[in-house]
Amino acid sequence: MPTTLTAAHNEWRTKVFVATWLSYVGFYFCRKPWSVAKSAIGKEAGFDASTLGNIGAAYLICYAIGQFLASGMGTRLGPRVNVLLGMGLSILVTLGMGISIDAWMLAGLAGVNGLAQATGWSGNVGTMAAWFHHGERGKVMGVWATNFTVGALASTWVLSWVLGWGAEGEASWRQTFFVGATVLCVVWAVFYLFQRNKPEDVGLSAIEGPESTAAADTTAVGFLGLSRQAWANLMLVSGFYFFAKLIRYAIWSWVPFFLNRNYGLTDSQAGIYSTAFDLMGIPGVWLTGWLSDRYFNSRRAEVALLMMLGMTAACGALMVFGHLGVGVFAALLACVGFTLYGPDALLTGAGAMDIGSRKSATFAAAVISGFGSLGPIIQELVIAKMYDAEDGDLGPVFALLFGSAALAAFFCGVLVYRNRSGSRGV
Repeated sequence: MPTTLTAAHNEWRTKVFVATWLSYVGFYFCRKPWSVAKSAIGKEAGFDASTLGNIGAAYLICYAIGQFLASGMGTRLGPRVNVLLGMGLSILVTLGMGISIDAWMLAGLAGVNGLAQATGWSGNVGTMAAWFHHGERGKVMGVWATNFTVGALASTWVLSWVLGWGAEGEASWRQTFFVGATVLCVVWAVFYLFQRNKPEDVGLSAIEGPESTAAADTTAVGFLGLSRQAWANLMLVSGFYFFAKLIRYAIWSWVPFFLNRNYGLTDSQAGIYSTAFDLMGIPGVWLTGWLSDRYFNSRRAEVALLMMLGMTAACGALMVFGHLGVGVFAALLACVGFTLYGPDALLTGAGAMDIGSRKSATFAAAVISGFGSLGPIIQELVIAKMYDAEDGDLGPVFALLFGSAALAAFFCGVLVYRNRSGSRGV
């Protein structure tokens, strides 16, 4: 029977929602200083592009490794302790990066930051699974998962302003790290006060609702708490996320560079135009979550498939029309953001919660994010070589995005097939 929610339930659900949402926004303030200040650091230290790229790769590799480590730590320590430790370590490392100028030291600190940042998504998704039942997760997570779009936008704008202020002699690139660490420190305190792992931790009854067909089969003995059917779903969502996250990080990492080199924009103009991707992602996340609960009976894969087919079409249009000018490029970039962010958030958030249920949601979210985080490493290595080999021609890069979108849509299609064939889908 569904739980009758009391006023205390609703009060704590609001606190937990806000605390976990702010937590993931705050993580970006210790994730983005490097990308914002990278050019200025390179000029002061005399680093070439390869050195800067290697430092960034150290973060991405350790972030991927950290996702798999977080799957075990989150289960043993609980989301609250795991995320608090991750935020605390990220704060300390970010402060250290604002002091050091040595390449090896920066790479080491960036790697540790990757491990610390990896606690954020799975820990917070695991918390939300205990406070919101299956039937409401689509619309709730549709709002909650705006945290990574808002975090990316807010941190980039704020830290870019700090860096620009420093150009007048009042600060330096180091302040971007100090400001980022300060913001996450405030968020750490809010999280400590208002986050609890589950209703039982504050003397309330567990929140039960209609169960997901993707959850573990309680009649089966499963590996690490998940049945064979749940593991199949987990691997399918992980495959989707590998390609979806490859696209997201490719756009974050390279679009400002392309806008500058191929479309002739200044660095500041390129930064402004590139945010079209993140801005349109916000309504995309909300709409996808709302549709999944309102019209798809909480079947996440079906609405995700529709959006991914739209994104595949947008990436195909980039191959054909992307060369026509910066306006067309930015408009298509916005279409990619609108169609990508929703499935990204829905399947790795509400989908992971449905697969793992309350007990294993943290584990499921960490595994999905771990496999997904391998995609950004691939794009960082491949796109640079493509661009140099083709003397700046963006055709092969657009083809890579199109192929990745098509493969992500394929994995969603298999999930939809499992739903309709009677298997335990998502």
